[in-house]
Amino acid sequence: MKQRVQPHLKVYRDRSVLVFEDGTEIVFDEGPPTESAKQRLKQIREQLQAGWLDHLLANLPQAADTIEVEESIRILIQQIVESITSEIGRAVTGLAILQLTVKSLVPEQSIRLHKGGRGSFSWKEGIPMRSLDSQFITPFLRKHELLRINKYGVFMTRSLAENYPYSQFYKASIRGARDAWLTLVDKVEAGEVNAENALRYLLALLRNRAEWFTQLSDKAIEMTNQFLATSSTFDSVFTVIHKHIDSSFYSARLLEVCMHAFLQVLEDRGLLNGRLLPLCQMRTANKKHRNVADIEIVSIDDAEMIIEAWDAKYGKPYLLDELNELVDKLQPRSLEIAGFVVEREPDLRPEILNRISEISELTETEVKILSIRDWVELYLNRLQQQELRDEIAREWMIAYIESLCQRRRDRAPIDEPADLWVKDWVEILRSETEEEHPYSSSQ
Repeated sequence: MKQRVQPHLKVYRDRSVLVFEDGTEIVFDEGPPTESAKQRLKQIREQLQAGWLDHLLANLPQAADTIEVEESIRILIQQIVESITSEIGRAVTGLAILQLTVKSLVPEQSIRLHKGGRGSFSWKEGIPMRSLDSQFITPFLRKHELLRINKYGVFMTRSLAENYPYSQFYKASIRGARDAWLTLVDKVEAGEVNAENALRYLLALLRNRAEWFTQLSDKAIEMTNQFLATSSTFDSVFTVIHKHIDSSFYSARLLEVCMHAFLQVLEDRGLLNGRLLPLCQMRTANKKHRNVADIEIVSIDDAEMIIEAWDAKYGKPYLLDELNELVDKLQPRSLEIAGFVVEREPDLRPEILNRISEISELTETEVKILSIRDWVELYLNRLQQQELRDEIAREWMIAYIESLCQRRRDRAPIDEPADLWVKDWVEILRSETEEEHPYSSSQ
């Protein structure tokens, strides 16, 4: 009988060794993939290319509870799905789907080894999970709207790409249901889980979540139209949108969506002096995607020629550092106007005003820092649309909620799970209606 030891991971120059409590070990050798690893990868690719995942999804039962999965595994999978928010949980969920898919297709392939190929680092028995994800898993999830995930895939979350096997000793900081995911990996690798059934259960939960979101979105849009039928002034619309930004989760992103939705309305009315670019995905690197700011209006003839650029800065009224960063972005370009929008009055102390003046003179770009209210008024005044402010406000509210409900993905490809945002919107509209008609529920 082997002596009990404290489980641990030993890392050597050319291998890693996972040691379990009973003293047994698994050795993961580093180096170019073996022929058997290449064959396993080929087998996985061929089945995914043949539509294995689409077929699996099409044949899921309506009730997730009818899928045969042990209760302890159900709980782990539920924890993974329930951890999904606008900021965390999506990458881990996508990776779990990838791993369960691999194990379903080729049970002998270790799902701890996520690198295998010609790069600077590889395990001999590993497979390139990053390429499998970007080619098959992420497109599948996005196509069926099961998980709003960055089109570049789950490995954009760099912490999932460290050169260590996935185990309880994987030290990278991971946001989401980290413990549940790694426990699931351990149980799958120990042969305690039917990987395909676990995958079917996970996909069923995501499908049900997507269907619930569709119903919630329909309700939100219906309530918005009802609200606008009785409360359609500019001030009433602005108050509700501002309240939603302030009270909901990840307000900074909502401020971006709010600004973009307003400009969508102006573009639809032919009032922009250019073309509004689609809303950037959250966490998209500005330098990689050549953006100056979150919200950009470009020349109709040349998308590389930015005319106006605005960054949303929720909760940051003092923006001296951001002004200094803006200089580097503006100097190689020629913009008409650029600046920052905050949710309330900005901090415009003398050093801020002086820096704005210096940057404007240096770059020949008009630089501004405005509250969201003043930003909106800037456009209405510039475009001489004050007499239509109520009408524009109504269209703004529709554009805002339709963007959050994923109904404008061509213009606002919001890949964050927006269910909490939409749920908060419904609650705000319900409270606004109750305040306006306090006795309606009892009549």
